[in-house]
Amino acid sequence: MTTKSPIIVWFRQNLRLHDNPVLHAAATLGAPLVLIYIDDNTSHPWQAGEASRWWLHESLLSFESALAKKYQAPLLIYQGSPLIILQTLCQQTQAEHVFWDRCYEPYTIKRDTEIKAMLTKQNITIKSFNCALLKEPWESLNKTKQPFKVFTPFWRNLQKLPIRDILPLPKKFESLSYSSDSTIADCIPLPTIHWYEEMAKLWQPGETGAKNHLAHFLKNALNDYKTQRNRPDLKQTSRLSPHLHFGEISPVQIWHATQSCQAPQSEQTCFLSEIAWREFSYHLLYHFPDLPSSPFKAYFKDFPWKKSKTLLKQWQQGQTGYPIIDAGMRELWHTGWMHNRVRMVVASFLIKHLLQPWQEGEKWFWDTLVDADLANNAASWQWVAGSGADAAPYFRIFNPVLQGEKFDPNGDYVKKWVPEIAKLPIPYLHAPWDAPEDILTKAGVQLGKTYPLPIIEHTKARERALAAYQTIKQTP
Repeated sequence: MTTKSPIIVWFRQNLRLHDNPVLHAAATLGAPLVLIYIDDNTSHPWQAGEASRWWLHESLLSFESALAKKYQAPLLIYQGSPLIILQTLCQQTQAEHVFWDRCYEPYTIKRDTEIKAMLTKQNITIKSFNCALLKEPWESLNKTKQPFKVFTPFWRNLQKLPIRDILPLPKKFESLSYSSDSTIADCIPLPTIHWYEEMAKLWQPGETGAKNHLAHFLKNALNDYKTQRNRPDLKQTSRLSPHLHFGEISPVQIWHATQSCQAPQSEQTCFLSEIAWREFSYHLLYHFPDLPSSPFKAYFKDFPWKKSKTLLKQWQQGQTGYPIIDAGMRELWHTGWMHNRVRMVVASFLIKHLLQPWQEGEKWFWDTLVDADLANNAASWQWVAGSGADAAPYFRIFNPVLQGEKFDPNGDYVKKWVPEIAKLPIPYLHAPWDAPEDILTKAGVQLGKTYPLPIIEHTKARERALAAYQTIKQTP
């Protein structure tokens, strides 16, 4: 394809210069580029939560600066209906082509299909590109050409597929500037209450932050990844999830960088399998678009939940009386992130100890995680609930005390996030109610006053959860 008319390049979740198929394809054509970002504030059913909006604000500022510094190119910011904005821009610029990166959420697929149909009728050519995944969801199918429902064969198949090379950074391109109706601050304003200031100290949104995170992880943590990745008290995970979600780094870059580093093959494979879990989540969401709202296993629709606003709030605020649970929920609130092992434990607690619907946890994570991702969030909550594809069996109910003792053996994680019990000796740190009164007094702990008693007893909760499951149990 050759063209001299301007190309509108619509960035969505590919906020990077390197290995960007959309920008690379547009720049190679030699036509002037109109670079835009649209904040779609129309009837999107999963509008980004507060933590994600903070990250997006910072990521766009970083991307805008990178474009200006490298190419002297402006990033035009719009807010509203993408169809109306694109139609207006095409008329203003005489553009005959619109390029964008593919999104895989049900709403965006429907929206983009409608936009493509409408613009095509107006003789506008649409080209979309895979910027977010190693392989498209329709490229990874089983032997009968059906979507995978189990991770292991999906992962085995993915390892056999060729992964494209990293695309070079465009050397140069001409860009055009038109007046846009908004700025980043207009469309994605920072919250008026400055709760995000602590997150700003911990994270570096943008492509540079993503590259730094990856380099640090590969150099300092990958060698012990298999044995240490479950320890929330250690910095042994990549923390790349928010960078991946906003497209500040591509899974292709991570794949090749991991395979070319000095870590043992077994450690590389273990880490890349986690990247594959992200791929599997997108695979499920694409083929089963009801995943965020309805149980994948239909018989879970009849599960006898015991909805309680009080219990839900205690869980959200990290006031359950179980230190590892409370530490995780407080880490989430203050940092916009939670260690993956702890995510599984707190999710299991909400669903199985408290019998609250997994959708409530999914909503809370959506609003509070900087890496809130519809595919990952939905698939992960359903996995813990036992209602999803290739899910953990429902009877796998984490004991929060044993989980704390095993994965936070020195208590450093709990001490950081639950300081009111930090002076308790290790034998009692994960089960304060077992401590003798004199030990509690010496540590300055008054159960029920300075730190809550458990809101439910583990053994009883486990028995209740299993009894509830028996009411719907059937052969999947």
